[in-house]
Amino acid sequence: QVQLVESGGGLVQTGGSLRLSCAASGNIFSFFTMGWYRQAPGKQRELVAVINSGGSTNYAASVKGRFTISRDNAENTVSLQMNSLKPEDTAVYSCYMGNYRVYNYWGPGTQVTVSS
Repeated sequence: QVQLVESGGGLVQTGGSLRLSCAASGNIFSFFTMGWYRQAPGKQRELVAVINSGGSTNYAASVKGRFTISRDNAENTVSLQMNSLKPEDTAVYSCYMGNYRVYNYWGPGTQVTVSS
């Protein structure tokens, strides 16, 4: 099993920045993809950004150029630097770790609210 704990959410004004972090513990494999998803009220969960074991990244079009994902394999952490935040970025952000097949682990989520 893998446990994920997010931190760094909160309330910020439009144009502001936040940094989310996710710490993983447990039976972690180096080949795991790590990333962030979000779910706004009344909407489906969507991919924000993911990074694979080789460091390749994939971003949602809506956040490209504003958000940056990074991972520290030695510390088993993944972070999301969010700049130029917009009200439409308001959501619960959840950390993901796994291989989209047998292994799929989720954090409990952290609220990000961007005020206009």
